[in-house]
Amino acid sequence: MEQKIRATLKLENGMEFSGYSFGYNGPCDGEVVFSTAMVGYTESLTDPSYSGQILCITYPIIGNYGVPEEGYAENGISKFMESDGIYVRGLVVSDYSENYSHWNAAKSLGKWMEEHKVPGIYGIDTRELTKIIRDNGAMLGIIVPEGQTRDFPVADPNEENQVAKVSCKEVIRYGSGDKKIVLVDCGVKHNILRCFVNRGLEIIRVPWDYDFSQIEYDGLFISNGPGNPNFCDVTVEHIREAMKEDKPIFGICMGNQLLSKAAGAKVFKLKYGHRSHNQPVRMVGTNKCFITSQNHGYAVDNDTLGQDWEPYFINMNDGTNEGIRHKSKPFFSSQFHPEASSGPTDTEFLFDEFISKL
Repeated sequence: MEQKIRATLKLENGMEFSGYSFGYNGPCDGEVVFSTAMVGYTESLTDPSYSGQILCITYPIIGNYGVPEEGYAENGISKFMESDGIYVRGLVVSDYSENYSHWNAAKSLGKWMEEHKVPGIYGIDTRELTKIIRDNGAMLGIIVPEGQTRDFPVADPNEENQVAKVSCKEVIRYGSGDKKIVLVDCGVKHNILRCFVNRGLEIIRVPWDYDFSQIEYDGLFISNGPGNPNFCDVTVEHIREAMKEDKPIFGICMGNQLLSKAAGAKVFKLKYGHRSHNQPVRMVGTNKCFITSQNHGYAVDNDTLGQDWEPYFINMNDGTNEGIRHKSKPFFSSQFHPEASSGPTDTEFLFDEFISKL
């Protein structure tokens, strides 16, 4: 590693953490959140649901398996990433490893972040930072390399429409098959695309605010995405119109929140969100429990669901909603990621459940 450059992580409550810069040597700001996942930094950094955020990874050694090559398969889906770029604004780690070893590694994590102009800081006490966020909630922060300036106030990403920033700008098609699904792109992860294409479906991916009512389709899918779902009222109205028919609807993460809002429910901001590979959920009405991968800062208020709806899954740590389902129509959703990548794949059966209803 070349000469170390000092850097500082500043929090809006006045606390500061000193460390060293890696990746892009420049300042950044955003909402500081933490993930307890032990692997999958490549997938996390390219997950559009992290748009507007500075990610603190609690696992101590990051960068040791490098980063795979960027590029797309013949079907137009990323080979190894979850999107077309890095969406976190900054990265916070305890111990960054410039030296890497992995069968498909093409470059170091730091080099990749530098290419995408994403700053990082290492050498700080991420355990202490995580405890502060757990006690005080997610808060705004700034990463500033030595000799550069950036200070508060900074814009709160939760007061901006992050979904509009990460959604596709035009209709894109993937795969082929007898059944077609409209995929409302609120910041879709590419493994969701893989899961559908691998099951022989044609995907019509549309922007978050696109009126898809004139498209012929067999099922509607609402993707994951970043930030505050209350900016997506136009999407909610389109979903509400689609619910007047009996075509199957499936939502993941942001899709769960938008489907819930279309059903009349309210959402609220969690203190520090769920971001990990080890969130336990229970299927309501059963003793079936699953370990899930999650990345969200908002949750659905179960008490505001209409009488035609019911919770599908419940988080076993804090009792919050992890999915809803209609009591008679083929509409359901999950707050967690059944496609994972990275993370456990225990709940990938939800894709098969959706397809069986088409």
